[in-house]
Amino acid sequence: MLDLKAKYEILSFSIGDTKAGTKMGKMQIKNLDDSSILNCVLWEETLNRTSDSATRTGNIIRIITGSYNEKFNNCLLNNFEVLEQAKLGIDEELRNDYFNKLTETVNEFKNEKLKNFVLNKLKENEEKIKVSPAAKHMHHNYIGGLIVHTFECVEYAKVILPKFNKYINSDEVLAACILHDFGKIYEYDINLESGLVEYNEQFKKDWITHSQYAFSMCMQEGFLNIAKMIASHHGRADWGAMIDLGEKDLEPFYYIIHHIDDLSAKFGATSVNDLK
Repeated sequence: MLDLKAKYEILSFSIGDTKAGTKMGKMQIKNLDDSSILNCVLWEETLNRTSDSATRTGNIIRIITGSYNEKFNNCLLNNFEVLEQAKLGIDEELRNDYFNKLTETVNEFKNEKLKNFVLNKLKENEEKIKVSPAAKHMHHNYIGGLIVHTFECVEYAKVILPKFNKYINSDEVLAACILHDFGKIYEYDINLESGLVEYNEQFKKDWITHSQYAFSMCMQEGFLNIAKMIASHHGRADWGAMIDLGEKDLEPFYYIIHHIDDLSAKFGATSVNDLK
């Protein structure tokens, strides 16, 4: 149902093309009174008079005019007002702090070849790493989201590793934490005004997923165990894993990045509203 008095939080927003060749916006919003979810459609006319900042994920809005379609369980949204502007992501100072802490971690690696490889990748792509999101919708989908997610993974690993360092190479695990989502700096484009995350069309043509990118990068340099951890970090083939953890007789190191990544994706600063 459509409640014109309610406050709604924008959960996601995307723009696509209709069969007629016009633009159409899709917005998912949550009623803050009862937590019900409403899927909305914005036609091109509405998009043309709506600013990028108004459709920012996390914004609190009130619907001014719209109509509810019971058959499709969605709302045609004609006009709305922003009651509270959401953050775009973490600020520059914090992004720099996270980046510096990641480089400090890498500088402690005992493996000099691996240390130089990861440091070079970080420094060559510093600006992209600092602003990139970690996902389009699922988690850490805001400016700086990738570096937050990466830092969380490294911190979780540092807690876990002392229990398993007899069986797992700590440098390799920490490097995998840093590099497992590295391809996302190319897979996603983020609008620094609106926070809107879109897939990079050229990346989609050249690569299957960000996992394939990072896997290939590590294999090329001879870091086979890191490549294997990256290949399996999505857990299941139908979730995008190149190595399905349901296979038999896998060595223990295959599993660790999957579980660390999953912890951050579910319990870390997953939404821009977690940054308040």
